[in-house]
Amino acid sequence: MDTISFSDFKKLDLRIGEIKEVADINGYDKLYRLKVDLGEGDCRTLVAGVRQQFSKEDLIGYQVVIVTNLESKEIAGVESRGMLLAADDNNEPVLVVPCKKVQAGMKVR
Repeated sequence: MDTISFSDFKKLDLRIGEIKEVADINGYDKLYRLKVDLGEGDCRTLVAGVRQQFSKEDLIGYQVVIVTNLESKEIAGVESRGMLLAADDNNEPVLVVPCKKVQAGMKVR
């Protein structure tokens, strides 16, 4: 496993986000377009490959860990402004979530 310096790790901005909206992305059976509240006054758009594991209704209100300072990337025609963290369990995403409800935008340390 490659290692990074502690100063490189500190560059990551990990925050708790709350999923407010979930929409299909036409033509992509694995992707959702998410609107995530990061406590910034508006929601941030993310693209996440969790459509086969979660219904839209199940994801609404979920709190998740987001990498907020990742450069934007266009995925399936949608500008994704962050990354939702998930473990990989035999190609099935398992969301990284806080163990209790916290304020949206809270920094993960």
